[in-house]
Amino acid sequence: MKELVIATKNKGKVDEFDEMFSKYHITVKSLLDFDQKIADIVEDGDSFEENSVIKAEAIAEQFQIPVVADDSGLEIDALNGAPGIYSARYAGKDKDDRKNIEKVMDELSHVPAHDRTARFVCAVAVARPGHKTFVERGTCEGRIAMEPAGNNGFGYDPIFIPSDSHRTMAEYTSAEKNSISHRKHAILKIEQWLQDLS
Repeated sequence: MKELVIATKNKGKVDEFDEMFSKYHITVKSLLDFDQKIADIVEDGDSFEENSVIKAEAIAEQFQIPVVADDSGLEIDALNGAPGIYSARYAGKDKDDRKNIEKVMDELSHVPAHDRTARFVCAVAVARPGHKTFVERGTCEGRIAMEPAGNNGFGYDPIFIPSDSHRTMAEYTSAEKNSISHRKHAILKIEQWLQDLS
């Protein structure tokens, strides 16, 4: 079984990648699995794609191994695409899912249900020493709930209702979520590379 490094310290993301990559007979390691010190990576790109490439190339360069990195977030139409690339730290410099959700709900407090359209976006970059980095985007369309619900997942899952559903992403099982998620759609676009790797 092949091993692949995912450039993240987010346990929720690691679990999702692990489940999705298992069908390719690939096990994943994250930045949490390295004893070596990993310098903070400044994600100063202007898009999900740019930030995912920055992360992937930095780790691939440091360890000289193939790396997959993603940058993902929530785009809300009524907020002109916010929180967007600032999703993880929308309520402040410390990552706090609860505060981020509270801020979004407060900003949408006067927005009716039919105007709460939104999407999860994920850009997945693959960086390999000596090769050109490539990146793909996946999305999951939906809307923002009137109030949070569910205990599964992470991030904005408790307030995001996928299209054609009445449940939030946090009310989905991990298998249900992984079958429709923005991350899944991005990974499908790099499937040929994953099959070649496995």
